[in-house]
Amino acid sequence: MKISILLSAVCSMFLLTACQQNPKAEQVISTRWNEIQAQQWGNENGWLRGSNFNPSTAINQLETWQAESFDTATINRELGWAAGIGMNAMRVYLHHVAWEVDKEGFKGRMDTYLNIADRHGIKTIFVFFDDCWNPTYQAGKQPDPKPGIHNSGWVRDPGDLLFSDTTLITTLEAYVKDVLTAFKDDKRIAIWDLYNEPGNSNYGNKSLPLLKNVFEWGWEVRPSQPLSSGVWNQTLTELNKYQIENSDIITYHNYDSPENHQAAIDTLKIYNRPMVCTEYMARRNNSLFSNIMPMLKEQNIGAINWGLVAGKSNTKYAWGEPIPDGSEPPLWFHEIFHPDGTPYKLEEVDLIKSLTGK
Repeated sequence: MKISILLSAVCSMFLLTACQQNPKAEQVISTRWNEIQAQQWGNENGWLRGSNFNPSTAINQLETWQAESFDTATINRELGWAAGIGMNAMRVYLHHVAWEVDKEGFKGRMDTYLNIADRHGIKTIFVFFDDCWNPTYQAGKQPDPKPGIHNSGWVRDPGDLLFSDTTLITTLEAYVKDVLTAFKDDKRIAIWDLYNEPGNSNYGNKSLPLLKNVFEWGWEVRPSQPLSSGVWNQTLTELNKYQIENSDIITYHNYDSPENHQAAIDTLKIYNRPMVCTEYMARRNNSLFSNIMPMLKEQNIGAINWGLVAGKSNTKYAWGEPIPDGSEPPLWFHEIFHPDGTPYKLEEVDLIKSLTGK
């Protein structure tokens, strides 16, 4: 989904305490899992494999979750295709605006989604915040896709509004705590991914206070599922350090070749916690099912690729390579299935099925 940079090292920089960022933080006690708790979760969940998922009829998170565009028929159909090739986990983005407009309805739709996924034997990784793509957003009808442009309508959460609206942080805290509390013991949820690619969109350390806040809110609720935020860019040293030192399990993104991907894995193994790659597979970059997924399975690292079904997100088109007339790209960047359920590459689907035992 994003131009992720290989995580090859995590610098040992002094971590600012939460108290320095938030006067109330001295009252917050981290309840991060110990290594035994983390490994127990890993043993219980086994090898997670799946995709980042939004239904092909949704251009972004708001179109996925707003009542007027919540598409259970498409969700059910497409999760069925995922289950058919042995996938058992989907990573799904939320958005605080959909909750703010209709709090109980939003949680009800989350429950409906979880019911559908559970019927297909699929667990869910929910994502709260995101620093990628368009900085502004609004409730209601979402824009149509721009032809041939990768993720033309995807929106950040909370995006630039965080830096102009001093009251927003109160809304975000209520949102996170309300959702976590509602689903804190839900066995259908595998992981809470608190913040996707903090520091992206040139935010850098401007994202650190929100990152710290969302972990603190998570600790106050302390759900039974792990809390994590995936490292993705080796240059964001303070963010990386905080993410790794406070996540119950290690999650990360890598869209690079097998050699570089393995180097990233090696830097993260030292933390002795279960690992899940929550974004990989960009065909142009030589990050493929054929050379990455077997490597992850062998090392019992969760394998969550970007994209399931080609649709309004346009992520079959590559980052930075628009095709303005919307014609078919010579090589799909992401995605596994055409909108009618036929595989983009049958040999890829056959490989996935062989790895998952289907």
